[in-house]
Amino acid sequence: MTDFFRTRWRGEAPLDRLFWRDTLLVGTLISVASSALALALLGLKLPLWLVLMVHFLPVPYNIFLTIAVWRTAEAGGFKAQLMMLGSALWLIATAVA
Repeated sequence: MTDFFRTRWRGEAPLDRLFWRDTLLVGTLISVASSALALALLGLKLPLWLVLMVHFLPVPYNIFLTIAVWRTAEAGGFKAQLMMLGSALWLIATAVA
C-alpha cells in the first residue's frame, strides 16, 4: 500500500494510469460513495458535523491524486498539460459536489 503512494508521489507511476484509472475512475467512485453515505446520514437526521465530515473525507486523498498528476506531468507535453488541467478541474468538482 505504501508503494502505491510512494510511486505516485515521486512521479514514477505511468501518467495515463494515474490520471484515468486512479484519479478519474477510482477517485470519483470514492467521492460518490462518500457523498451517498453522507446523504444517507443526513436522511437519518444525524448531526450535520458528522454528515459534512463523511462528505469531505476523500478531499485529502483527492488533493494527493491531483498533486501526483501534476508532479508526474511536469515534464510532459501538451497531453500532460491537459491532464494537469483536468485533474485540477476534477478536484474542484469533487470538492464542491
